[in-house]
Amino acid sequence: MSLPPGFLDELRTRTSLTQVVGRKVTWDQRKSNQAKGDMWSPCPFHEEKTASFHVDDRKGFYYCFGCHAKGDALGFIRETENVSFMEAVEILARENGMPMPARDPQAQKKADRNAQLAEVMEMAVQFYRLQLQTGAAGNARDYLLRRGLDEAAQARFDIGFAPEQRQILFSHLTGKNVAPDLIIEAGLAAKPDDGGAPYDRFRGRILFPIRDARGRAIGLGGRAMDQNARAKYLNSPETPLFDKGRSLYNHGPAREAAGKGAPLIVAEGYMDVIALVEAGFGAAVAPLGTAVTENQLALMWRISPEPIIALDGDKAGIRAAMRLIDIAFPLIEAGKSLRFCIMPEGQDPDDVIKAQGAGAMQALLDQAEPMVNLLWRRETDGKNFDSPERRAALDKSLRDALMLIKDPSIQRHYGEAVKNLRWELFDPRQGKTPQKREWTPGGKGKWNKAPTKPLASTKTSLLASAGAGVEDQLREAVILAALICHPSIIPEFEADMDTLHMSPEHAGIRDALLRLPTDTDTESAREIIAQEHRSALDKLFALNHVQIAPPVRNTENHSQAAKCVAEELAKLTSIRGAELEISEAAEDLQGIADEGLTWRLGQAAEARNAASRSQDDDSGVMNEDQAALSSKLQDFLDSEIWVKKKR
Repeated sequence: MSLPPGFLDELRTRTSLTQVVGRKVTWDQRKSNQAKGDMWSPCPFHEEKTASFHVDDRKGFYYCFGCHAKGDALGFIRETENVSFMEAVEILARENGMPMPARDPQAQKKADRNAQLAEVMEMAVQFYRLQLQTGAAGNARDYLLRRGLDEAAQARFDIGFAPEQRQILFSHLTGKNVAPDLIIEAGLAAKPDDGGAPYDRFRGRILFPIRDARGRAIGLGGRAMDQNARAKYLNSPETPLFDKGRSLYNHGPAREAAGKGAPLIVAEGYMDVIALVEAGFGAAVAPLGTAVTENQLALMWRISPEPIIALDGDKAGIRAAMRLIDIAFPLIEAGKSLRFCIMPEGQDPDDVIKAQGAGAMQALLDQAEPMVNLLWRRETDGKNFDSPERRAALDKSLRDALMLIKDPSIQRHYGEAVKNLRWELFDPRQGKTPQKREWTPGGKGKWNKAPTKPLASTKTSLLASAGAGVEDQLREAVILAALICHPSIIPEFEADMDTLHMSPEHAGIRDALLRLPTDTDTESAREIIAQEHRSALDKLFALNHVQIAPPVRNTENHSQAAKCVAEELAKLTSIRGAELEISEAAEDLQGIADEGLTWRLGQAAEARNAASRSQDDDSGVMNEDQAALSSKLQDFLDSEIWVKKKR
């Protein structure tokens, strides 16, 4: 059976040789470098104890320095599985989700045709190289020299020039006995609609050959010399050889440089790539003037596990970076991601290198940011979050973006990173480590620190020995159980839960709850949370206090669950606010006690007892006793007694 052109190239691109070989060997972790795809193990083809079997994942080849076995992924499967070549192709295609092509008797003819097209493309490249040395290309040579490309650099990248003539290439190739239909099919010439003679596609342009990973010329990119040209840059059209969404400029040399340890840098255009390479950054590629596609991402990750996206520092470059996030999120895996290096405003890598040198470019690359930072910038830059509705909109947009990530572990880590960034944004103490805060009832709107470890002076108090901490944990458990059994009400209490201080055994469950997708059902919620906190979850639902709670017994009555959560949250905040006041007042009593301090302690103790008494009101809001408590607390919070300290 003959395979269609490009099928094996696509299969090899999608295949990780490390994964294929890893099923048969045990890697030597001391000698291997997984980040660079440089792996070593004892040879699977002959008995040995030393790690002489080398796999170069980026180049896709293996070699044994003992028995000299060598090959690619297909060869490895043939040798280890004792199968034919086509059977090895079927195995790899199935593992990579590629359907085997139907039998095509014309496949060999297509392969031969593509080989002819590649020859025609190479002839065109060499012809245009010669044209760059003619008198008609004087302005083009001056432009290249101004951009810092001397003759040696021009030769390294096979840069050429297409004169402003309608048929100069077409006439040259037909004069070399090249069939006109091959010239047209290669994308070098076009046939007018009126049936006239074919004309050259590239005229009056500096030309940059585009080569595939094997070095074959598959297309051209042309920069117009005329400032009034309709298109500044023009690429070859789609042809049997050239698919710009599956190609990268400078692919082959970049892969080789990355294999030697150079970071893979993704720039926007040809000149940026050439400037980077000439400055010593050999592993540089460009996506041919288009937004990066999924196929191009796959090519990049075959070269390097963490490419650096170095985009121009203008609005278009930043927008391209933001769009790339949504493309990359569904595809990222552990050890396979992107970093972003945004150039200074109005500059591209070529500008940076020419103005400040390679050292400045390296400094920018060293500061490349992870994708989570770009996501946060995209959702927050230039926006105001001065209302609950706007904060809720931010939370929703972030959740929607993170739901694109398929890997649960990566999604969890992104959620934690976003939560930390959110705390930093909404915490008035900017730049400090975010702390969870609680709202103290009273109507004045003051933030107090969450309850901390009891002071030494109150550890032996009647309040502490009465087990108030246990009571708080039971209330926390009821709240969490209600939200797990009724995930649909989570958005209603998300802000309160986010700032609620919780005991260590419950904090993890709370954080997992807040990361749940908006449409999660009860069973899915328990399964997702159990993945990280199974022991704590089982312990929570085993509590008798939780088992008899109405929201747990009746998972259909969401209204009742919402009322229960609202009431328990109100009680917790009331009790904890009073406890904080008692703790601070008791500390002051270590000094000289006066009438004001004793009154303050008595009022706080009374407030705490009132708040902890069981309420029969199911309305989910403060009843009259609780309202009176809040007023009483606020009165002495605002009184002058507050400022009286021990002498």
